[in-house]
Amino acid sequence: MATIAELVEDRTVDGVFAVARKRRLVTRAGKPYLALELVDPSGRIEGRVWDDVELLDRRFEEGDAVRVLGRVERFGGRLQLAVRTVEAADADPATLAPAMRRDTDELDGFLDFLAAEVSYPALAAVVADVLSDEVRQGMRLLPAAGADGHHGYAGGLLEHTVGVATLCRETAQLHPRLRADLLLAAALLHDVGRVRELSRGPTFRPTPEGALLGHVHLGVRLVDERAGALDSTVRAELLHAIAAHHDRSAARSAEAVVLYHANQLDAAAATRPVGTD
Repeated sequence: MATIAELVEDRTVDGVFAVARKRRLVTRAGKPYLALELVDPSGRIEGRVWDDVELLDRRFEEGDAVRVLGRVERFGGRLQLAVRTVEAADADPATLAPAMRRDTDELDGFLDFLAAEVSYPALAAVVADVLSDEVRQGMRLLPAAGADGHHGYAGGLLEHTVGVATLCRETAQLHPRLRADLLLAAALLHDVGRVRELSRGPTFRPTPEGALLGHVHLGVRLVDERAGALDSTVRAELLHAIAAHHDRSAARSAEAVVLYHANQLDAAAATRPVGTD
């Protein structure tokens, strides 16, 4: 079976995908249809159910794995799947979520290397405690900023964390005035709140807690819960850098400013179009 990345116009498709989005809409003529976003580890494609809407709508829900028969068309300059029939499939939907191209175990190794670079014992202990098996598993399964944000695929959170921490480590080597341990620890932990904010694929929807509080607040709370042994000033500086990593105007330390810019840089590098010569 072809993957989404391999689909071409005018091709008949019989494959298993996950339903990342499902909406019931109405055409201008008043006819109901289903607007879908179908995903597999290679990517995403929009799907439309134009016929037998009442029957097919009852067969599956958003987040399900489904077997789809349809044809690839081009609409508005993009490929789209006209779905003829769809039914539930015997597959784990989370395994069909879009996935990163980099090797997960390799990135895990980079994360271990970066964590080992935190030499201040109390900070190193906090990093090790927070980056527990539960958090590491979440990093491997979740995107960095939801399905529609940067690194919007399973493992994107791990990839982004390694990217930001690497940028911060290199910046600290270029500027010895920076407190390297504080900066690197904050970089490694800046997005851990995502593991409480987002649910597993294929939808990557916010959890009830995540929808109300957001990943920054949840991350600060998670780190604070495990930072009790830190000196109070170091603890406050670590939490401040994490809290300000999306708000340049709120940053009150050089380390917080560097983390903000490293986060922005890694996100932009992963998403902005690259020009051709």
